[in-house]
Amino acid sequence: MNAGGEGSVQGFRITGKGLEPLKGSYRSLGLSNEDIPRFDTSPGEVEFAPDGRSLLVTTKGNNTVEVFPMKRNGLPAVTEPVVNKSAGGVPFAISFDRTGKRMLVAEAEKSTVSTYAVRRDGKLKVLQQPLANGQETLCWLERAGSFFYGGNTGNSTVTGYRMDKRGKLALTNDVGIATPPSADSQGVIDLAVTEDEKFVYVQNAVSGTVDGFRVESNGALTKVTTAEGLPAFGESGMEGIAAV
Repeated sequence: MNAGGEGSVQGFRITGKGLEPLKGSYRSLGLSNEDIPRFDTSPGEVEFAPDGRSLLVTTKGNNTVEVFPMKRNGLPAVTEPVVNKSAGGVPFAISFDRTGKRMLVAEAEKSTVSTYAVRRDGKLKVLQQPLANGQETLCWLERAGSFFYGGNTGNSTVTGYRMDKRGKLALTNDVGIATPPSADSQGVIDLAVTEDEKFVYVQNAVSGTVDGFRVESNGALTKVTTAEGLPAFGESGMEGIAAV
């Protein structure tokens, strides 16, 4: 996903020699950013639906979720995206439940999460209206089993969510904080979950640290490790994390 100017998505094919551009996959997002966009007006995240039938993009400044229905050959089936108005303000991160049938979108304006069904025609159906967590500037959202964890950049906290069998989302506790905040863990900017879904890693860009947590049976997070001395966020600082 390219953020500058109109914004765009571009597909690639994985080959034995590495990535190769997928001919005919380029699509504009129809935005109106500067070539170097402001953070708050650039697109938030690009994500495939688990069934591979849809490519989804959140646009923070436009308050929309753009959907490209996909062909089996990896090309978007439409020239322009299907534009859906976001249920909450400043849609950012995208996640899916373990069935792949429910899409969750983190919304930074009021630190809320909305739940949708993605239809084949690219239109979204709201399944649950924005759920507030009482924190500040929710940006990233990751799933660990039946739980979801959101990183609140505004006050450097992590919120836990649980989803029941009917798909209803709720906070794991009344205060909306899955683990106590720390003075050494400031600037929560990204989260990652291990493949076995037992551990959550939180990237603290201002502190230059990464905290590792064990996921407990009630959704609480227990700190098990902290990596220190990483480059703090800035012109050359860290941004983005992955876990295996």
